[in-house]
Amino acid sequence: MSDGGGTASEADRGRSAADDAAARSGRLGEVLAASLRLGLTSFGGPIAHLGYFRHEYVERRGWLDDASFADLVALSQVLPGPTSSQLGIAIGARRAGMAGGLAAWLGFTLPSAVVMLLLALLATRVDVANAGWVHGLKLAAVAVVAQAVVLMARSLAPDWSRRAIAVAAAAVVLAWGSPVAPIAVIAAGALVGWLGLHGARVGAVEPEPERLLGAPPIPPRVGIASLVAFVALLVALPLLRVVGGHAVELVDAFYRSGALVFGGGHVVLPLLYDAVVVPGWVAPDTFLAGYGAAQAVPGPLFSFAAYLGAVERPAPNGVGGGLLALVAIYLPSFLLLFGVLPFWDRVRTAVSFRRALAGTNAAVVGILAAALYTPIWTSAVTHPVDAVLAAAGFGALVTGRVPPIAVVAGCALAGALLG
Repeated sequence: MSDGGGTASEADRGRSAADDAAARSGRLGEVLAASLRLGLTSFGGPIAHLGYFRHEYVERRGWLDDASFADLVALSQVLPGPTSSQLGIAIGARRAGMAGGLAAWLGFTLPSAVVMLLLALLATRVDVANAGWVHGLKLAAVAVVAQAVVLMARSLAPDWSRRAIAVAAAAVVLAWGSPVAPIAVIAAGALVGWLGLHGARVGAVEPEPERLLGAPPIPPRVGIASLVAFVALLVALPLLRVVGGHAVELVDAFYRSGALVFGGGHVVLPLLYDAVVVPGWVAPDTFLAGYGAAQAVPGPLFSFAAYLGAVERPAPNGVGGGLLALVAIYLPSFLLLFGVLPFWDRVRTAVSFRRALAGTNAAVVGILAAALYTPIWTSAVTHPVDAVLAAAGFGALVTGRVPPIAVVAGCALAGALLG
């Protein structure tokens, strides 16, 4: 009897393990499919990506709620690196573990990386910066970000105290105009929330249920090892440049650019210019041509690294150099996120931290509102017709009946027809 019972129990455990493996595989496929969809449709730069991400992960798939989404936005804003890519990696990791983070990055980055590598083969012969359909994509970004501001303000700034934080944050970012401004505003929002939001309903919360997360947490030992590796590479790579040849120089240049920039996107361009143009690896005109093309490609602007690694003069270049540069610029983001996420849930459920996080989330709304005005509105809306098209796209989105991809396609077509 005991032998039979033991056999049955072992069979049940085997079936349970197989079911768990199948569930993990299914979640991994979901993450890859969702991120690939975003990689193909997310035009408009890192701030606009937040609107696309919210629609896909919060509204469409329900993997997390607005508060949890804003928590991860705040975390991605505070950490150095590309904000939207880090947000996608964090959501993927919480949905399907570390493999989910890798799948989220791969799906979101692959389309733009492939396009930028192809453009590198044409180098300066491609000029899309002034095309009409590119201008239409900028107008689509206005509509997407405007919807994100409205929806996030409703959930993250529901009372006058948090609305005041959001308004103040937007004013500071617009007046300061520095890459450091969003980081300072987030820190100030956390301080104001911690000290001044005692009466607000921001009490402790339970960790997100399995239905939303779906993945075991990253082990703390992996987190500690990731943080140690991040610092070790930052220190060791400059020392290894002397003996490692140009491949190590390339990895060091792009790793440093990914590790030391806050906000990502356009903010990384001065660092990349100093890294590849100043030493003579890439000609200035070639650099600017690739930058202009990157504005028209969906997905992360950090994929510009693939173009630069491919067009540089010293070997390794071509596809191999492009892939090496792409991995190097994103590696700091993986190490930082996998280092911080194991401890994130322990911190975010404390009442005092929730107050600070509520202030931070309100500040994020203000930062997004400031970005809606500049650079998104100021660079896209140059004529009354532009304002009409952006308003039409916004109106279509707020109805909830028109998917963002249809708005993007419609704006691009309208931009092409209007020249």
